[in-house]
Amino acid sequence: QVQLVESGGGLVQAGGSLRLSCAASERTFSTYAMGWFRQAPGTEREFVAAISRGGTYTNYADSVKGRFTISRDNAKNTVYLQMNSLKPEDTAVYSCAGRYGLMVEADKAYAYWGQGTQVTVSS
Repeated sequence: QVQLVESGGGLVQAGGSLRLSCAASERTFSTYAMGWFRQAPGTEREFVAAISRGGTYTNYADSVKGRFTISRDNAKNTVYLQMNSLKPEDTAVYSCAGRYGLMVEADKAYAYWGQGTQVTVSS
């Protein structure tokens, strides 16, 4: 069973940048589509971005399109989320997730999850 560990969260001012990383334990990492999700207090978990197994295809939530970039390095078993022009409404716990097959937006389609990392954007 794959294990996912996120890092890179923290406190940043509005307009700043952070890069999240998600390291996977499996050598078969390249067979997983990967996604990033976030959950703010009192809200449902929401889709942020997803990337295909080879990294060719990506998909983003409208709220982050143009500001966030998802990428992966299969040689390092790691997926990244570069977050620029951060806004206070981006404050949430960010989690990475993996699934066999195609990238999708539905969180319930992902079998493997990291523990999450807190991102706080101050105004």
